[in-house]
Amino acid sequence: MTITLGAHCYLFTDRWSDEQLDLLDTARMLGLGMWEIAVGDDVVFDHRATRARAQALGLQLTVSPGGEWPPACDLSSDDARERARSLRWHERQIDLAADLGAGAYTGALYGRPGTVRRRLPLPEEGQHVAEGLHRLAAYGAARGVRIVLEPMSHFRTHLVNTPEQLIDLIARTDHPNLYGLLDTYHMVTEVRDYAAAIRTLGSRLWGVHACESDRGVPGGGLVPWEAVFGALSELTFDGALILETYNSTLGDPPGSFAHSRAMFHDPCPDGAAFARQGIAFLRAGLTRQGFTL
Repeated sequence: MTITLGAHCYLFTDRWSDEQLDLLDTARMLGLGMWEIAVGDDVVFDHRATRARAQALGLQLTVSPGGEWPPACDLSSDDARERARSLRWHERQIDLAADLGAGAYTGALYGRPGTVRRRLPLPEEGQHVAEGLHRLAAYGAARGVRIVLEPMSHFRTHLVNTPEQLIDLIARTDHPNLYGLLDTYHMVTEVRDYAAAIRTLGSRLWGVHACESDRGVPGGGLVPWEAVFGALSELTFDGALILETYNSTLGDPPGSFAHSRAMFHDPCPDGAAFARQGIAFLRAGLTRQGFTL
């Protein structure tokens, strides 16, 4: 069993750019094998330069829509024009991922984070999502990019909050190029049994976002890490475990980046320190379960 440890770029920067390429070297020096880049309409960089540096370092890339995501781009929208616009927007991000040589495009792609409709789910809403995701999965397959869906807490979306909802959506979408990513932070409000949640996704589990219940460094919070490590071992999991949080010192004034993400405490004042501590904790737990890192 082999797990690739990674980190989200938000541990170190609020926006990826050509000036951030040295962070890839930092990631490699820290012992990481994967780097997640947040993309969006406000994120502009030379794809070739990032790809070349990552390949030279032997660092895998993955992307997710953490940057500017237009409000009228939602695959679950009642408006067919918005759904079509959303499909085109996500296809552009998949093209970007392919240009980077990234293996996956991940996130709450079934809707739009921050959109919570406080009503009973409508049958046609689920149908819209499944149809859109089927097209995205096919598009990604043609470009060599896996489409990976992440459940989020009910404070962020009304569509997919639990692993059970996610696996149902994957089954309904009916395409082999659709996978799941579980986030240990979002699971705190939605899941009582982390091990059962992980087992629910089975072979469709692509990866795990790893951070504590307060978005701090893994360990010492509410997340039942031994259950996580044990369940991954049961699955003989070969995938990605990616440290994710928001650096709480970035922005002008300092801290404003984290505040813009509705995070008002200080879980990550130093990205490198967060990564070192997180890597040590994850390595120890995974090694006990027989994983190769």
